[in-house]
Amino acid sequence: MYELIVFDWDGTLMDSTALIAGSLQSACRDIGVAVPSDEDARYVIGLSLADTLTHVAPGLDAERAQKLAERYRFHFLAKDESPLFEGIPELLTELRGNGKRLAVATGKARRGLQRALDMTGLGPMFEFTRCADEGFAKPHPGMLHAILDYTGVEAANAVMVGDTTHDLLLAANAGMDAIAVLYGAHHPELLDTHGAVARCASVAELRQCLTAA
Repeated sequence: MYELIVFDWDGTLMDSTALIAGSLQSACRDIGVAVPSDEDARYVIGLSLADTLTHVAPGLDAERAQKLAERYRFHFLAKDESPLFEGIPELLTELRGNGKRLAVATGKARRGLQRALDMTGLGPMFEFTRCADEGFAKPHPGMLHAILDYTGVEAANAVMVGDTTHDLLLAANAGMDAIAVLYGAHHPELLDTHGAVARCASVAELRQCLTAA
């Protein structure tokens, strides 16, 4: 029985994969570097912004890297209307009602996560949240270590829920179980290459898994 459930944000709770990938592609196009494919742009979702830009446009000098980051933020904020996946508010409410403790570990910066929490009204659902600009980014276990330290929960009594291999590696590096959701950024076959205690193809399946956990 898991006492603590830690969620990734983008691609797990919020349907923002297309927006993030498209913003990365538009930013690369703006500054004249090779535009990543849809698959490559989706692969980096969940990493910190700095790591993301290094992956999609390696070798940029500091000035062009800063410009790329600015253009990414411009495109993302211009269309930042991503909805939550259907059923997510109800799932979180049910988990809280069942006595589960909830947290978030995300590649977003604090400012971006706070904007998303305010927009969705989900802030009160989570006991603690940790962002990529507050320490080590995924898949370094620092995020989960911070959450476990804050909550006092042992790793064996917690589970990470995410849609990317970065999330699964994060959990493994922290000694935690992981549940993979297959409706987000990474292709299901890619998630197969990393250990997860369960795989959920929909929010409905995730609900069944978590309410039984």
